[in-house]
Amino acid sequence: MDPSTPYCGELASPGWFQPVLSVLIILGILLSYLPQHIRIISLRSSFGISPYFILLGTTSGTSAFANILVFPKTAADVACCQEISGLACFAGLLGVFQMGMQWICFFSILLLFVIYFPRATSPTDPTHSVPSTSNGPTYRTALVITAICLLHALATVIISVAFAIRQPTALHAWANFLGILAAILASIQYFPQIYTTFRLGCVGSLSIPMMCIQTPGSLVWAASLAAREGAKGWSVWGVLVVTACLQGTLLVMAIYFEYFGPDSKSKAVHQADQNGSANGAAAERPERESMHAEHPSEETPLLQSQ
Repeated sequence: MDPSTPYCGELASPGWFQPVLSVLIILGILLSYLPQHIRIISLRSSFGISPYFILLGTTSGTSAFANILVFPKTAADVACCQEISGLACFAGLLGVFQMGMQWICFFSILLLFVIYFPRATSPTDPTHSVPSTSNGPTYRTALVITAICLLHALATVIISVAFAIRQPTALHAWANFLGILAAILASIQYFPQIYTTFRLGCVGSLSIPMMCIQTPGSLVWAASLAAREGAKGWSVWGVLVVTACLQGTLLVMAIYFEYFGPDSKSKAVHQADQNGSANGAAAERPERESMHAEHPSEETPLLQSQ
């Protein structure tokens, strides 16, 4: 595209509201994923996270990121960067940065999922060893899923570069295909996790704060991209609307199991028992010490403090 076109002139004056909102969304994406990263690292376990949720989420994020990269409008924005200021160019590419940040954050969850996969425990109960006939996901499953995600990303890059070099006119169709693929994967992404959370009856390593931020945040992000890309860019922002609805369903289920389900009461009782045992042990300790003082034995110190 010729940088002197009216489109580039419009891109050179982005205003202030849209760029500020886009930057806030980028920061919001990063902050929304941090609770999940911190929870897995602090627990040192990815128990309760479905490997198929990770698979679908990573491949969906890769497809969505590639979709906006090969979208013809992105190429037009990059072409205009030759003439417009650096700040205006940055503002015009904020949609790409948003998708890139989202992909990096979810890919980080994939890495943490594999690193902290509970290999020494059952995938359905972290307090029991893995039986030889376990039907749950194994560490091998986690490794296979990681390999699939990497191969999918590599194949997407190779095909996109091939289209850009040999068939540039087909890039729009390829971008729409990636957008549709991302929407389909995102549409079914949360079903394995919803099933896993329902089957376990607990949140596990899932982060409720992450979902509390992302569910409304995805709708705001979708509205921002819709305003930037327009109705023709439905394949870019439509996936976010689908994701927000399914993630909201998982959020409601997680809140119920964590705060209102039967396990939440058993956790409170268990904690109370632990506290009671600790208090009882602390109360018995002075009695044992006084008995030792009154009835010296072989264990009584020779020199006692006054």
